[in-house]
Amino acid sequence: MSEAGGEKIVSAAPVASSALFVRLRLFLALSRTPHCLLDLATPALSALLWLGGLPPLSVTVLGLITVFAGYTAVYALNDVVDHRSDREKLSQGKVEDGDYLDAAYARHPMAQGLLSFQEGLLWTGAWALVALLGAYWLNPVCALIFLAGCLIEAIYCLMLGVTSLRTLVSGVVKTLGGIAAVLAVDPSPSPAFLLALFLWLFFWEIGGQNIPADWHDLEADSRLQAKTIPVQFGPRGAGAVILVCLACSVVLSGVVLRLSPAGLSLPWLALWLGVGLYLLCLPALRLYRTQARSQASLLFNQASYYPLALLSLCMLGLTA
Repeated sequence: MSEAGGEKIVSAAPVASSALFVRLRLFLALSRTPHCLLDLATPALSALLWLGGLPPLSVTVLGLITVFAGYTAVYALNDVVDHRSDREKLSQGKVEDGDYLDAAYARHPMAQGLLSFQEGLLWTGAWALVALLGAYWLNPVCALIFLAGCLIEAIYCLMLGVTSLRTLVSGVVKTLGGIAAVLAVDPSPSPAFLLALFLWLFFWEIGGQNIPADWHDLEADSRLQAKTIPVQFGPRGAGAVILVCLACSVVLSGVVLRLSPAGLSLPWLALWLGVGLYLLCLPALRLYRTQARSQASLLFNQASYYPLALLSLCMLGLTA
């Protein structure tokens, strides 16, 4: 701040910096970055479980950059493909998001008109290119998995008005990060381990992420006649599906741990299963009993921390 002719003049630099930060937050909101950062734990945990230890530092650094870019691109792709339906939802009334994790910063900034379609497309494409190059460097198969994930994610979005079985497609997409991480550190892993890992993450995504997220949007999706599990089967049916999926996921997490070369002992297995019961099964049971939208958001949030909690536990177990 300076003075000229007795009048105070405010520097434009802080104003420009503030505006730039606001714009950055909108792009981070497009990619649901708080959730994206939590998702990094899933491929890290998958690789750690298969190796039974940390991969080389160069692989770890490149892997983290790649998975961050990949999740950033795929989450943004969801909003790019869905921007018209998201705009229609918003035109019928704003959904109260409360403490919903995916509403951090701003929810659907493109649909709100805060970002243009061209800006969203450029952001998505840039991060997709970074992810593709990193994945190819780690293992060309990982690059193919990333491309397949983008295609499947687009198909998932386009199925909104077609069938509630789209939740199965979402389950497949979310497993690909973990599968790719294993292949990045070992091109020939155990097929049994990969299958168990796939099913574990598949049921976690459906029961802990996808259906609770659709439950959060139940009213808006009902007005749009969208085909989601909560719309098609109602709160009671959706709650039952969530309970079954998360129970399967917790059991399969034990199978994955037993197949892992990490060799964690039985006390660690008990803690491992306990984390699943606390973060997944208990909130799922509360949701089934109450059928409250707030409980669906709570389950979504707690399930989002599940891979990070297990990664922390696994790191402690390997160093104990």
